[in-house]
Amino acid sequence: MNEKQYDVVSIGDANIDLIVAGSDQMPLPGQEVFVKNMLIHIGGGAALFSMALAKMGLKVAFNGVLGSDYYGRFILDEFSELNIDTSYIRQSEHNNTGISIAINPEQDRSFITYMGSNAEVRMEDLNENSMRYGRHVHLTGYQGSRNHDAYIQMIKKIKSFGATISFDVGWDDSGEWYSGIFEIMSEVDIFFLNELEALHYTGCSEIRESINKMSQHAEHLVVKMGSRGAVSVQNHHMVYRSAYTITAVDTTGAGDSFNAGYMYGVLTGHDTGECLQYGNACGALSVSAYGGNTGIPDQAGVEDFIAKQAGHIADDWEVIV
Repeated sequence: MNEKQYDVVSIGDANIDLIVAGSDQMPLPGQEVFVKNMLIHIGGGAALFSMALAKMGLKVAFNGVLGSDYYGRFILDEFSELNIDTSYIRQSEHNNTGISIAINPEQDRSFITYMGSNAEVRMEDLNENSMRYGRHVHLTGYQGSRNHDAYIQMIKKIKSFGATISFDVGWDDSGEWYSGIFEIMSEVDIFFLNELEALHYTGCSEIRESINKMSQHAEHLVVKMGSRGAVSVQNHHMVYRSAYTITAVDTTGAGDSFNAGYMYGVLTGHDTGECLQYGNACGALSVSAYGGNTGIPDQAGVEDFIAKQAGHIADDWEVIV
């Protein structure tokens, strides 16, 4: 039997986020526009998830692809400082590390993105050893019918290694909203998505109806609703917790930070309501500073934030579906 060396193995994207803050206008051809600030942070859903969990004291390994360039080395160094195992990361021979330019993250965000080495993250090419040694595996990067079969095969393989699985479906920029997602829901242990994604995949116009439909397939479903909080459904029992009120500076990575907080609660033996509190706390702290999870402190800091917010948690959505 393989010894489980990691609490979590995270699979997916890691890139650079170049944040352009305080831009009142986009430059016209030949024009120069001055902005309040430009900041460089690590981005990518799987990377932000990994960093938040590592800050909270869990042992994490990352499995993905980086470019053999300055930004790739920068990400490796930042991961190493957080004691994230980088030995399973492959270096691309063809692409540089991905970059996403976020313009006005404090308002209506716009992005310019170069996928770079993230385009090479394919389930069939990943180093499987990391998954053998993790007690939990977090999957991202789903692209509907384009890679559905590869994800199903990988999920079955991870199960054979004795690990539990969480899955964040992410936004479908192709507009396909592939119905095969319901098969994924039925196969993984915890399925994350946000409210808009839920409505698109189910074709419902109201979130309660959408949750009811998905709960017929998912053993453990978590729906993120931004400033309205989050819902978890297990075995048809729904638990709701409202969001924490905080001034948002940069909403990039809030959902991934929520995932990390929720999984921290699950992996450390907390009940569903407490898992939602951890998720909401990490999501709130994430948006309080520029960068995907710059605002997230260590485990003690998250606990302190939750304690100070006592009395601001609502559970009025707690019903039997």
